[in-house]
Parts: sequence; C-alpha cells; structure tokens
Amino acid sequence: MPEIKQLSAHVADLIAAGEVVERPASVVKELVENALDAGATAVTVEIRNGGMSLIRVTDNGCGIAPEQLPTAFLRHATSKLRTEEDLAAIRTLGFRGEALAAIAAVSRVEIATCQTGRGEGASLSLEGGIPGTVCPEGVPQGTTIRVRDLFYNTPARLKFMKKDSAETAAVNGLLQHLALSRPDVSFRFIKDGTEALHTPGDGKLSSAVYAALGREFASSLLEISGSGGEIKVHGFVTKPLFGRGSRSMQIFFVNGRFIKSQLLTAALEEGYRNQIMKGRFPGCVLFVSLPHTAVDVNVHPAKTQVKFAREKDIFDAVYHTVMDALDNDGKPIPTAKPVSQQSNPRQDFFKTMTAGEFRQKTEQKPAAAPVSRPAWHTERTTPAVRVSDVEKAEQIYQTRQTKPTPRPAIPNLRPVTVIADEKDDEITSAPSVKPFAPAAQPAAPAEKQSAPLQEKPIVPAVTEERQTAMELPQETLLPKREQPWRIAGEILRTYIICEAEDGVIWLIDKHAAHERIHFDRLMAAKEPVTAQRLLRPVAAELGKEDAAVLLENTELLAELGFACEDFGGDTVLVREVPADMDAEDTTATLEELAQKLRTGRDPAERREHMFHTMACKAAIKAGMVSDPAELRVLADRVQSGEIKYCPHGRPVAVKLTRYELEKMFKRA
Repeated sequence: MPEIKQLSAHVADLIAAGEVVERPASVVKELVENALDAGATAVTVEIRNGGMSLIRVTDNGCGIAPEQLPTAFLRHATSKLRTEEDLAAIRTLGFRGEALAAIAAVSRVEIATCQTGRGEGASLSLEGGIPGTVCPEGVPQGTTIRVRDLFYNTPARLKFMKKDSAETAAVNGLLQHLALSRPDVSFRFIKDGTEALHTPGDGKLSSAVYAALGREFASSLLEISGSGGEIKVHGFVTKPLFGRGSRSMQIFFVNGRFIKSQLLTAALEEGYRNQIMKGRFPGCVLFVSLPHTAVDVNVHPAKTQVKFAREKDIFDAVYHTVMDALDNDGKPIPTAKPVSQQSNPRQDFFKTMTAGEFRQKTEQKPAAAPVSRPAWHTERTTPAVRVSDVEKAEQIYQTRQTKPTPRPAIPNLRPVTVIADEKDDEITSAPSVKPFAPAAQPAAPAEKQSAPLQEKPIVPAVTEERQTAMELPQETLLPKREQPWRIAGEILRTYIICEAEDGVIWLIDKHAAHERIHFDRLMAAKEPVTAQRLLRPVAAELGKEDAAVLLENTELLAELGFACEDFGGDTVLVREVPADMDAEDTTATLEELAQKLRTGRDPAERREHMFHTMACKAAIKAGMVSDPAELRVLADRVQSGEIKYCPHGRPVAVKLTRYELEKMFKRA
C-alpha cells in the first residue's frame, strides 16, 4: 500500500478552492455576500473579460480592522460563528470562513478597507494565497477587493472556463438574484466599462424586479402574500397567460438566501394546475420566511441548496398561497366581519321587529301621496279594444280567404298542361309538347333600332384538337393503390380513426406522428436546416443566462435555421427562423433550446435534444383543422410501420380490436 502523507497547506488550499471557486461568478457571490453581511447599503461590482482578468467589489459596510486583515484570509477564519450551536440557526449569508482563503489561493488579491469610525484604513496584497505586508492607506469607509488573473496558477481549471460572454452573463444573473434578495441595497454592475445593472435600493421589491428582470416580466406579475403558522410566503408570480418555455425565471429565497429547490418548484406548479397551458411554466420571485432552526443551509458548499425540517408544511404554504392569489387575480381575500360589528346604514333592510312593532309602524305610516309626473310623461297602459275594431278585422280576414292574392309572374317557366287520368281520377301534370317561346322583349328606342344587330359566332367550349389532347391513353393513368385500411374520420381535431381490413380500429395522434416525421427528417439531413428571413426581426427577451447560452452557440443555432445576434441586456434579436416553424413561436422555442443547451452532456446529445424541440414546434398542433390529404399521409406512414413512437417516447397509435369494442357494448 502506498505511504500515507499529509498534503501541504498549498495543495489543500487549491482543493478547497476547487470546491468553492468554480468560475468568476463564484468569486463575486462570496465577496458580495460578505459585503451584505457587513451591513452594506450600496455594492458595486466591476468585471473585465468575464471576470477572468479583473473582479472588483466595493461596498460601504463596516470594514475590517487593519490588524485582522491577515487573519481574514486564513482557512476557517470567520466573524459569523463562534460555537457549534450557531450552526443550528445561521442568520448570515456566509459562515464557512473559506471564501477569502479559497479566492486568494487561485488569484492575485488586493484589499483596501476602512473601519467605521476610523480616519485611516489599510491595504493588503496576496498572491497565490501568500500575504504581503499590511500598509496604512487613506480609503473611504467600507471595503474594496480586487481579484486579478483568476486561476493563473491552476491551468487545468482554465480550460473549463467558457467564453467571456457566458461568464459575464453568469455574473449578471447572480447579481440579479442578490439584488432581488435585498431590495433595500443598491446594486451596480459594470461589465467592461458599461453599466449593465443598477437597482435603486428603495426597499420596494417591485422596484428591484423592474430593474433586475425588465419591464415585460414585471408587468406580467401578481403580488401574493400568505402564511401558515410560522411560515410566511410573499413575492410575485406570473399570471397564467404569461407562462414561459422553461423554469429559468423561477427564483426562490429562503430567509433571504437564493436557493434551488425541487420542493418549492413542485409546490408552485401545483398551484397552477388546470390554469396554465401544458408545456408552459410559471415564473416567480418568491420569498419563504421560517424560523432559522427549521432549515439547514449547511448541506452544499455553494449554499444554494437547503434542507427543510417540515417539508409538507413548506409545500402547503407555497401551494395554497399561490392558488389563492390566482383564484382572486392577486386581490386580497376579503374577510367577513363578525355579526356584532356589522352595520346597517339604511336602517330599514332586513330589520328585525316584533309583531306589535310592525302593526304600530303600519298604522302610523301616512297614505302615499299621488306621484306628480312631468308633462312629457306618458302612461304605458294597454289600450281598450272596441267591438267595431274586432268586426273590421274579421271582415278583412274573410276577404283575404275568399279572394286569392295574385302572385307575380315568374319568367322563363315552361308551360304545363293538366291531364286527367281516367283510371284513378288523379290529376297529374305533364310538360306541353309546344316548344318554349321566349317572352317578348320591350321595344328599343328608335335610334337604337336603326342599327342592325350583328350576331357573334358561337365558339365551342372544347375544340376537336383540345378534345383529342384530353383523351389520354388509359395506360398512362396511375393505378389507384388500394390500402388495407381506410380513414373513418377524425375526433377532437387530434386523433385519426382508421379501420383496418381485419376489423382492427386504430387511433392515431396526428401531432405525435407529424412530430416524428419532422424529427426523422432533421436527423437524416446532411445540410443545415432551411431558414426563412423575417420581414420584421423578433426581439426575444429572455433571462440573462438563457441569452448568454444562446449567444455562445450561435453557430449551432445557425445550422438549425436561427440567425441570432446580441441585442443588449437579456434580449436576443432573431432575423431568421426555420422555414417550417411559425414566427410566433420564436421566443418560446429559444427558451426551450437554451434549456436543452444547458442540460446536454455532449454536442451530439444537445443537438438531438434541440431537434426534439424544433420538431415539436413545427408539427401540427392538437386542435388544428387538418386537410384530409394530410391525415391520409400521416395515417399511411403510421400504418406502414414506419412510425411507432414520437421523439419523446410516447406511442403514436393505439389499437382497439373488434372483440374489445364488442365487449364494451356487452356483445361479446
């Protein structure tokens, strides 16, 4: 067995840094959380080249004492924990005491800080985790940390870094979450000299949502608030009509900490059941507050996952709060007052009184005075019917019965001769043998009668040459192919009914069949997908991370028929889409493609997942009116055995035998 030796401090620091510092966004997260724990009300983050060359975080917090600067960069050195009991009720964002040590181990760090109440600050430089000398320096209150040349001493980590645009988007998305978690703090984000985010810090969550996530998303939100015992839920959720193509805009906070939780996601979407379109997902900015002892945040190095002590109570609180808000369209549920507090402003509606009080009130009630009406008022009464009017009406009726009303002459009718049959005395009508004589035309004016009429030759509709050309030999006609099945119809505008010659009935899902046809065509194609140029480009407003993922894979998107370019912020401008896709589905398709790009393990798998989405968007939708020729083509592909399952694995057709059908009707 190899000899066991203790690792050196430097190697141990590099291993710890690999757990805490994965990318520039990890560095920004740890530094900004330290600033918030220090009581900062304004935080500025500046990066260059995606954070690989420079990360600078400035805050106006309480600062660090000069004599404690070297200690702050030691492993497991923190001011937020003292005893093991503190781990059961963590109230700060950071608590491990590994962030500064891990960052300094893989970069060059410079820190300048000034404590509250002191007139002079101090600075310290570190390279590869090795500190220099603390020097006095005149700096404003707060702390400024510069991180340069990230992973300069660990080349193995550099090859896993993505493009600068992707790393910048990751930092931007992180700051969005931090800004939403603390609306009372003003956040400012500068990338390569350009301001990309600035929140007012006025304490209003709606202001932070508007600044961080954009006007369009903010306008689609409903405010919710509810509680269940010690659990409180508040925030915003999207209206059901504004569902999104992915879950990227589901943002959850537990006691002010941004987390990712399948439990909260399931509770949110359960509240939208039967209210949102299938395949669409709600967005939210949701805060869950509960006792610190009821949640464990020490289960993940990045602190993005937590463990709840009472998961069912958390689920119920989120579910009922969301469902009640959607049922009432975001309006607070009115609570009925107790009966003792209810008032009767009119004092005469449903008033309770005894029989004696009622008689007394009725006897004292004065007679109703005649109502005075204006001169223009007319009584709406039924007029009296006189006998003379009735007799006159009867005479008119009898006259109409005895004297038939003459009918207008109908031109161009063939005269009919009535013939009596001697055998059965029945009256039958037979056409006259006289030829039809056209009605006399009115005389034309004298000036027009002087000119003789010129008859035009009548040209036959089909000439002899044309008739000869139309008479094709019978051998050239394609023989009609007889199918061992027939289409009996379509139900629910979704399922095709086919009857086979052996008595089997097939129900075919036309969307699934068409989706499979598109998917097989995309997989077998050797060339890029045919694209159509849009007359009006589509500005797809996506999340920061979604936009960054798409812009990082523009070449792959071009092969799929999408021409995308950066439009600033979280917006992607689309100029071309696949030829067989509706332009209205562009934004939803890009959201799903971004999700596929994040989850794919290798390029081939990601490409296949993206083909799934494109085939689904281009296929006939359930509920659409389809041409009979389209239904026949789909049924032919299914009945031939070429198509059996859709790209997602669902069956395309189901079989119903004659025995099963007769058994339903108790005939078997």
